[in-house]
Amino acid sequence: MASEDPIYRVAFLNQDKVYELYVRHVYPSDMWGFVELEGFIFGSRSELLVDPGEEKLKQQFADVKRSLVPMQAIIRIDEVRQEGTAKISDAKGTVTAFPTIPPKL
Repeated sequence: MASEDPIYRVAFLNQDKVYELYVRHVYPSDMWGFVELEGFIFGSRSELLVDPGEEKLKQQFADVKRSLVPMQAIIRIDEVRQEGTAKISDAKGTVTAFPTIPPKL
């Protein structure tokens, strides 16, 4: 019985937005302090209903082979049974990612 390749749901902060992506490979980068994401997975194009948020992510990551995300930006990494819908949402709440750059006065 051959095991299927795992699928990971990765949530991370990027410019006050939470990106939730599905990828095939997640591992620490050779560049210190970064996590590498490879094998981006997006919904099939045969679906009749198109999610504009997912389409935006498809366009943004269309030609990306590998993405390096700072470790402190990672919110959560889950191994899932099947991919879902990639999305971008507003970062809400009172928890601030560490470290932060103080605002200019």
